[in-house]
Amino acid sequence: MQNKFNIIAKAKIENNALYRNDEAVFSVYALDFADFVKQSYKELNINYPKFYKMDNLSKLGILCAELVLGETYDHQDVALVLSNKSGSLDTDVRHQESIQDADAFYPSPAVFVYTLANICLGEISIRHDFKSENIFLVSEEFDADTVYAQATYLLESKKATYVLCGWVELFEEKYQSVLYLVGNRNDV
Repeated sequence: MQNKFNIIAKAKIENNALYRNDEAVFSVYALDFADFVKQSYKELNINYPKFYKMDNLSKLGILCAELVLGETYDHQDVALVLSNKSGSLDTDVRHQESIQDADAFYPSPAVFVYTLANICLGEISIRHDFKSENIFLVSEEFDADTVYAQATYLLESKKATYVLCGWVELFEEKYQSVLYLVGNRNDV
């Protein structure tokens, strides 16, 4: 018999607005993504200086995870199952621009390190001291069945007590993140 799980918390970031459990937390009008994430970081009163050095996908993931977990979340047994459709393409394009001209060839290690989408998982794990299973999936649209299957496996096999799962998509100025913290019914 399959266990039933609860959504313990959820968060969404889109259209220059932050939502926690369907309630607006912060919104601003007509900012580009870079300014929006800086304002959001300040509004959430996050103290994590490494944030400013991350690529935009990781910033989006960190902000949404903060909305779900908060800064003082004390459960380290959280697995991660994230997905998007662009992978790390936003950073890949910037890296390609830095190496395509032989006369201006100047690849940045700070950019190159973010040319894998799963780095977003690493940044969230480092921030919250998670030492757990994680996977980053790429699909044209959010594949709820696959994410659910991964989360179910992790919870039923007791590889994790909770799973932070969802969608973290960013390419240029188009972005959306929707994350859920899922756990066993008895853990709520």
